[in-house]
Amino acid sequence: MEQRRKSIVEFVNREGAVSFASLKAAFPNVSEMTLRTDLKFLDQVNQIIRVYGGAKSVNYVVGTDDLLSRRSERNKDKKVQIAEKAAAVFQANTTIFLDSGSTVTELARRIPDQDCLVFTTGIDCACELAKRKQPIVHLLGGRLNRTSMCMTGVTPLTELERLHFDVAFLGISCYSQEAGFGCGSEEDCELKRAAIRRSARTVMLMDSAKIGLSSTYTVCGLDEVDTVISDGGVDRLFAEACETSGVQLL
Repeated sequence: MEQRRKSIVEFVNREGAVSFASLKAAFPNVSEMTLRTDLKFLDQVNQIIRVYGGAKSVNYVVGTDDLLSRRSERNKDKKVQIAEKAAAVFQANTTIFLDSGSTVTELARRIPDQDCLVFTTGIDCACELAKRKQPIVHLLGGRLNRTSMCMTGVTPLTELERLHFDVAFLGISCYSQEAGFGCGSEEDCELKRAAIRRSARTVMLMDSAKIGLSSTYTVCGLDEVDTVISDGGVDRLFAEACETSGVQLL
């Protein structure tokens, strides 16, 4: 039992945030009841944080284990798969907004060297696009968030409200049927909301492990986005919800 619980903590710490479905897949020989008992115990002894639909690393919740460099290595194969799908729907001669974050940075690495106007709050995104010749890149100003390597605060919000985008590519922390798409930062949430308001089309980039999780701040509902790009591992209920809402699922 002690070794199993240690393995659960290691799995949660490695992933940062996990759904209960991901835990069941990672520990197929452990019953659902035993897993729930383990999560309850580990939460009580402050080794993980139980959340609706799963669990999070303690360091992830308090913000000490959420460096962009660390997030980039979590579910790396899924991030690459999502980014490749997103790059395939990219269109030249458009104005786009790129969110910050590890998955969006993977997309920035794959955007073709074609004419386009790109606005971003992500420093790493801007650096990747600087390797191209044709895209015109605007890094929105603001206060530097050293953990996430992005610009935040009132300034980028003000700038966003003066712009209009053909499409916004947004990274997201979680999705639940009850709360919609969410994230753990109020400032990040407000930036995403502003980008959605100012975009003709909104594309959410989300790996399937984030389905079933919820966070403090709700960005928007499923019916407020146009496309969700994932890794192909979404469950049937989410796929049906997308179809009902008229959301393209890639």
